[in-house]
Amino acid sequence: MNYEEAVNYIAEVPKFTKKNKAENTIELLRRLGNPEEKFKVIHVAGTNGKGSVCAFTESILRHHGWRTGLFISPHLVKLNERFQINREQVSDEVFLEAFNQVKEAMDGMVRDGFYHPTYFEILFAVGMVIFAREQVEILVMETGLGGRLDATNTVAHPIVTVITSISLEHTEYLGDTVEQIAWEKAGIIKEGVPVVYDGRNRSVERVILDKAAQMHAPAIPYYGEMSEIVGRTDKSIDFVLNNRYYDYKTVRVPYLADYQIVNSALAMLAVRALDPDKRISDQTILQGIADTRWSGRMETVLPGVVLDGAHNAAGIDEFLKTVRMVQEKQPVSLLFSVVVEKDYDQMIREICEGADFSSIVVTQIEGDRRVLAEDLARVFRKYTKAAVTAIPSVGEAFALALEQKGEGMLFCAGSLYLIGELKGIISSQKVQKH
Repeated sequence: MNYEEAVNYIAEVPKFTKKNKAENTIELLRRLGNPEEKFKVIHVAGTNGKGSVCAFTESILRHHGWRTGLFISPHLVKLNERFQINREQVSDEVFLEAFNQVKEAMDGMVRDGFYHPTYFEILFAVGMVIFAREQVEILVMETGLGGRLDATNTVAHPIVTVITSISLEHTEYLGDTVEQIAWEKAGIIKEGVPVVYDGRNRSVERVILDKAAQMHAPAIPYYGEMSEIVGRTDKSIDFVLNNRYYDYKTVRVPYLADYQIVNSALAMLAVRALDPDKRISDQTILQGIADTRWSGRMETVLPGVVLDGAHNAAGIDEFLKTVRMVQEKQPVSLLFSVVVEKDYDQMIREICEGADFSSIVVTQIEGDRRVLAEDLARVFRKYTKAAVTAIPSVGEAFALALEQKGEGMLFCAGSLYLIGELKGIISSQKVQKH
């Protein structure tokens, strides 16, 4: 197979089929020579903030001089984004070589009566092969869905686990209370391995602490009172962190959303959990946080243009907090789209009730999961008096939204798929200008 054929093969494997049992993934890794055992692993689970915590953690470790791997999902523009080495996505050639090895192992499994690996199992296995071949020293790895039954949880010996904020998500798979979802996420906690966690929700914390006690795992919490904002701009926040590892350290996080305070603090705690002797200096940690770049999460991509992949209730709530803060200084407009399985009527109602937009443009993402732009516009008009324009083409919708924002700020939100398309558009425009 060539690269395009390999990507198409993976894309045709259903993304949301029932998970295979862990034994299936373990067998696939065994046939590949257990590549996941050839490097250290930090394993991150949670509802919101997983990717950001991974990005902050990787940046710190890379600044210290380690050869890092980063395994994340989903990708925004290209599949290779999921596999990064020293923050650079791997080449098509590196990806294809690993895929061909995994494909050979999969074919053998199917012949021997095992289930065909799922979409995410394939990507996980490809990643493990890549990171072993490229001789990374430490991998920061994000779970796909949940934790306990996730393919990533077949990594038996991580050096630290991290559990970010938890709220209701994928209730058809993970349970319909935050406690049930926390129990699934806490499934990544391993015997004797430190777990860093967001302790702001006490009912969630109890679940995590119970599991940590069962596994004799040191538990390291982040609480809201550990940090205090001391300054902000339209691109960054300065806060002071004070806990058992950091004595009133001033941290600059390069984002305008308050939730990145929590995510950066969790990353800082994770680094100290694996390095209690402080071989990694505080200065390296602070520089690693300040230099972190993470696509599509309150990311300023053009002057006055912010992309945010908020796509669940907790994400929308945090998105609106940031919008309201910006609105105190300047008008705000919105570009919005969503995929069909989201409760978009509820999402749109919360957006309209939570912020006052000067103009709204809605568009649609191509594919069988799209919601028509006119359908979204009809819902928006139920809840807002702002001008709402429906434009099916993402490129044309973005052009109009840029025009309408004027001297204010444009937020683009609702779906990571929208963010991915916009990243592609912006990138191609920059190439054409050069």
